[in-house]
Amino acid sequence: MSAASLRRAARESVSGLPRAFWWLWTSTLVNRLGAFVATFMALYLTLDRGYSASFAGLVVALHGLGGVVSSLVAGVMTDRLGRRPTLLAAQTSTAFSVALLGFMEHPAAIAAVALLVGMTSNASRPAVAAMMADIVRPEDRVRAFALNYWAINLGFAVSATAAGLVAQYSYLAGFLGEAALTLVCAVLVFVKLPESRPERPARPVGAPAAAGEEPAIGLGTVLRDGRFMGVVGLSFLISLIFTQGSVGLPVAMGSAGFSPRDYGLVIAVNGLLIVLLQIPVTAFIERRDPQKLLVVSALLAGYGFALTAFAGPVWAYALTVCVWTLAEIVNSPTQMSLVVQLSPVHGRGRYQGVYNLSWAVAALVAPLMAGVLIDRFGADWLWGATGVLGTVAAAGYWLLMRGLSEGDRGTAPAAAGPTTAPTDEAPPGSPAPATDRVPAS
Repeated sequence: MSAASLRRAARESVSGLPRAFWWLWTSTLVNRLGAFVATFMALYLTLDRGYSASFAGLVVALHGLGGVVSSLVAGVMTDRLGRRPTLLAAQTSTAFSVALLGFMEHPAAIAAVALLVGMTSNASRPAVAAMMADIVRPEDRVRAFALNYWAINLGFAVSATAAGLVAQYSYLAGFLGEAALTLVCAVLVFVKLPESRPERPARPVGAPAAAGEEPAIGLGTVLRDGRFMGVVGLSFLISLIFTQGSVGLPVAMGSAGFSPRDYGLVIAVNGLLIVLLQIPVTAFIERRDPQKLLVVSALLAGYGFALTAFAGPVWAYALTVCVWTLAEIVNSPTQMSLVVQLSPVHGRGRYQGVYNLSWAVAALVAPLMAGVLIDRFGADWLWGATGVLGTVAAAGYWLLMRGLSEGDRGTAPAAAGPTTAPTDEAPPGSPAPATDRVPAS
């Protein structure tokens, strides 16, 4: 791709998105700049505290268990209370619990507070995704989710390197730094983000539902949605693979004699590549067949991690990260757009909560899987398992997407229902909306 094509792709990727989206994007970026606990928890417990890989896996699994609980609760809160109140509650409580975790000494206390951190830190995810779906036009959602994922990894690329250096001297500073930046996120939400939850039209008590009116959505509705739950199940398999980047990989590298700084540099490659490639790759895939994209990304994820079994020096670990990073770049916006497409407008919080449950359950299972396999059989067995999971997920995506009509497999539905936020504003200094966008062929 030429320099002119890259500039055009960058311009088209940021044009025409609403002001509220960019404040939400900024909040995401600031939050990820402070990411420390999820990335360095395993190293903190094994290298600094001297616990076994199994105990580290247990604690990180409790962190994931907290996410399992909060995903469903936060999804309901997002629909009932609103996106903004849910975000404020999640971010302020996350800041407090992360700071508290840094001062815990007893193993039981560390485990308990890690559970609390998992509950609070995952509670914002359904609200963020639902708000983004509310304020962005359907045809712009793939690139909006891609830009949000880009912000996540821009912050991660910086924080992983910086936190690796900080961990050499003081893990406590990392905990406190994450708490401070999470509070900044809460301030941004409070000051800059309006509520975006679509309002149902008033209907007299006892009156029949109008033609075309969306029925009431409960958690049972979501769980009975077979097509959507198929996506959730496949997302769980993919999540099991990607979670090993922050669970199995640091433990395996630590066992092989590498330092936290080495791991920080290796995992920073993941964020750096996403920062460099997310925009041009999204421009390339935006209008392409989601079935093929999801199948290919699943295979790249599984076999990219499987290649870790053959890594020796630091550069070889970094090379394997390059392979599965490409899978992330393709999978994340494609799958998120599909999830929003399958979600009713007034049930977006609940649907996002159940979808995030797949990642939360994976965050619970993946550390246990990594700890047991590494302790009992060695890291190579873990990397072999990721290859198997990637193959199964690819087959699942192929079968699931075969059952969807061409309209369902498109990048956006024809209409997404009413929203309460404007969609034609841009922040000061951003490029003017493009009038000559050419869809990728």
